[in-house]
Formats: sequence, structure tokens, C-alpha cells
Amino acid sequence: MNTIENASDYAQEAGERIAGATSQAAKALGEKGEQLLSAEQKMMKQCCNYVSYHPVASVAMAIAAGFLLSHLLRER
Repeated sequence: MNTIENASDYAQEAGERIAGATSQAAKALGEKGEQLLSAEQKMMKQCCNYVSYHPVASVAMAIAAGFLLSHLLRER
């Protein structure tokens, strides 16, 4: 009977440790997700500002990127 109780206690402690680790992992992932979202928003704002202040350069870069992609993806 004592062995069953020890096994039960051990299983309960293991479950609590797993739950704690899972909770910590979920919290860390949530924080990283928020950081990534913030970085994305910051980069989009910078991009929009660049296009607003340099429209000719932005169009030239878009044309160059289109030409490059067309050249790379063209069937030979």
C-alpha cells in the first residue's frame, strides 16, 4: 500500500512540474509574440515613412525587384 501511495505522490509531483514548465513556456511564447508584433508594426511604419519621403526611389526599387524576380523566375 505504501508503494502505491509513493507512486501516486511521485506522479502528482511530476504532473505539477510539467504544468509549471508548460505555463512558463506559454508565457515566454506570449511575450515573444508580442515583441514580434511590435517589431512588425515598427518596420511597417518605417517602410511607409520611407515611401512617403522617397517616392521616386521606392518606385525604382519596385521596378528593379520586379525585373529581378522576372529574370530569376523566367523559364529558359
